[in-house]
Amino acid sequence: MSIMKMSAIRRLDPYLERELKHYEQPLPSREYIQQILEEQGRPVGFDELCALLDIQKTECEPFQRRLRAMEREAQLLRNRKASYILPERASLIAGRVEGHPDGYGFLIPDDGSEDLALEARQMSKVLHRDRALVRVVGTDRRGRREGVIVEVLERANSRVVGRVLLEHGIAVVVPENRRINQDILVAPNGNISARSGEVVTVEIIEQPDRHSKPIGRIVEVLGNYADPGMEIEIALRKHELPFEFSSSALAEAAALPDTLDPVDREGRIDLRALPLVTIDGETARDFDDAVFAETQGPGWRLVVAIADVSHYVQPATALDREARERGNSVYFPRRVIPMLPEKLSNGLCSLNPDVERLAMVCDMLIDRHGEITDYRFYPAVFRSQARLTYDQVWNWLAGVARPESDLHRGLLPHLQTLYALFKVLVDARGKRGAIDFETIETMMLFNAQGKIENIVPVRRNDAHRVIEECMLAANVCASDFLQTRRQPCLYRIHQGPTAEKLEALRNFLKEFGIGLGGGDDPTARDYAELLESIKARPDAQLLQTVMLRSLRQAMYSPDNVGHFGLSYEHYTHFTSPIRRYPDLLIHRSIKAVLAGTHYQPGKWDDIGLHCSMTERRADEATRDVSNWLKCYYMRDRIGECFSGTIAAVVPFGIFVALDEVYVEGLVHVSELGDEYFQYDSIKHQMLGERTGHRYRLGDRLQVKLVRADLETGRIDFVLSEPS
Repeated sequence: MSIMKMSAIRRLDPYLERELKHYEQPLPSREYIQQILEEQGRPVGFDELCALLDIQKTECEPFQRRLRAMEREAQLLRNRKASYILPERASLIAGRVEGHPDGYGFLIPDDGSEDLALEARQMSKVLHRDRALVRVVGTDRRGRREGVIVEVLERANSRVVGRVLLEHGIAVVVPENRRINQDILVAPNGNISARSGEVVTVEIIEQPDRHSKPIGRIVEVLGNYADPGMEIEIALRKHELPFEFSSSALAEAAALPDTLDPVDREGRIDLRALPLVTIDGETARDFDDAVFAETQGPGWRLVVAIADVSHYVQPATALDREARERGNSVYFPRRVIPMLPEKLSNGLCSLNPDVERLAMVCDMLIDRHGEITDYRFYPAVFRSQARLTYDQVWNWLAGVARPESDLHRGLLPHLQTLYALFKVLVDARGKRGAIDFETIETMMLFNAQGKIENIVPVRRNDAHRVIEECMLAANVCASDFLQTRRQPCLYRIHQGPTAEKLEALRNFLKEFGIGLGGGDDPTARDYAELLESIKARPDAQLLQTVMLRSLRQAMYSPDNVGHFGLSYEHYTHFTSPIRRYPDLLIHRSIKAVLAGTHYQPGKWDDIGLHCSMTERRADEATRDVSNWLKCYYMRDRIGECFSGTIAAVVPFGIFVALDEVYVEGLVHVSELGDEYFQYDSIKHQMLGERTGHRYRLGDRLQVKLVRADLETGRIDFVLSEPS
């Protein structure tokens, strides 16, 4: 239906132009449907709604599908007479349920309003992450809005991982995710020979309601808790991480050539003679970026070559669908869940030395002040001259060691040029006002049985930072290239603190007689200057921690609001298309611009939200695995005493990070002393009512390990006297 043939009613749709961009024959927009219902001020049946919106007979079926989608997202609700109403007119609030391990829960409203408390009786109808409609019925004893569940809109859990318990001949599965606080009854004949205590996957065949618990059948027996790698198997299923490639994706990967075909080189710039090298960690298996720098006049030329994944992973293929679903690779200790099959991630798209590879190149000119004065993007073919490691390169640059081979000796002058450029880029970063938080990263060392032998800090040297600055420069060029050419894309955005977090931070800093500049709208420079001014203070780590927690998470969005932490007006991810789907989209977008076209993978907003979700999902899964391994590691140290620092203060106690061991555990509030303690979220402290004894973030403590429970993942300490 062209716009000329549309009725006057349909042309009144305020979002018609947007819908025409996505559909040749657009239906009324969701907003217009809601507007019409609002104007009617009463429930409206399907036939009447069709008449009001001039829906043709051929459009009835797709229109019904749109209405059903709006119901699923609680934009509409049908009453008992099957007429459509607006939820807000019925005083109902839609949102996602978030369970708490203690049995109660919350509804996180879709509209961003204040959360609603759900008591345990209400939570018996739902599971964590279900979507529901809730009616406000009052406030709880803490003054929070309290709700009752009117309708469950969407069930989020079809399979759950947990432990089997056999009690009086009845089998139940206790979910590994403590936010799912209902045990799942195993249906008769639904137990496939699982023994009590084993970890299983259960498929829910009956969801909970007010009268009955959820019922399921065991579909997979994973084994015992202490089995090697079990912590990863649990995390994969608990967080619903895709970890097996579809047969169609594997078939597409298998059909790709093992080496470059001569036709692949056509239309590409030949960089095979350029001494590009990869610099990565000792254990890296996929190499997606190679670098080269040379002096050019008073400045430099910097070449960043990134594996051309988009050449092999085409839109709308099984490989593309798989990559989008995963969103990113997930890096567990000793195991990687790649975004792409191994033939790509460790083969065709890994920039291994001495083999020809395809790349997308960002070729930059940088002046002596560290400013990028010009750049260009182009597809290329090249050959990495060497696979180097951070420690190796830094030892050469610092003069601790000398290159031993002729190849490496020949590369050293290029690395020294790269290092000189790096120093200028770091100076420019400082002048720009980027925030540089100092954090300690750790690495787990494993024994032959796959269990932690030790946890050690990872010392970042300037070779790490050289590569980081090269990648930042290429990412900035990519975002500038697409923005100036009006090609939509996913920016990597990072917003400053919210008004509430900013106020809390300023109140905390007042306790120490210091302040953050910038008034109501501080910049990254204000943060950076404060960080620099407190470096010599003994409480610098405490102050930095609170400042870091005041900032929001970075995410992916088509709306460019800049990157607060890096102090960039625009920034995107271009440099890791092997392991991040947004980077793959950026490559496709750049290629489209170079070809004189535009790239549209779908709704950029939805893709950005999805990729932000998969990133958080990966972080949560890896954190779970790390915590489980640390818990296993500490089981043999029950009764030992440790020195540590208060890393977090919560209403139920304090978390203490141990020195040298790099493990955190809880000192419960009941163990702090024989008195009542008041929790202060602004001052990040617990304060004793009787003695005034204070436990504050950053305070030093002596603690004794009393519990390391694998089933709950909890590590518990009690206070101990210094020896």
